[in-house]
Amino acid sequence: MKVTVYSTPACPFCKQAKQFLDEHGVEYSDHDVSSEIEQQHEMYEKSDQMGVPVIIIDDQVVIGFDMKKLKELLKI
Repeated sequence: MKVTVYSTPACPFCKQAKQFLDEHGVEYSDHDVSSEIEQQHEMYEKSDQMGVPVIIIDDQVVIGFDMKKLKELLKI
């Protein structure tokens, strides 16, 4: 399972989402879209969103910190 998080350092929901993933032992790659412009474009192409966090689990896009959806997709 591949998990990618697009976030910014100042985003409280991003911090909550990453803490949730950490607590459940989920490995993920984290991209700071406030400084990684290429990743910002990638995030927008995949989600049509400029808001963060955007979490991609395999090919499923989760907008925001949606704990219920994350649990469902991660089978937690």
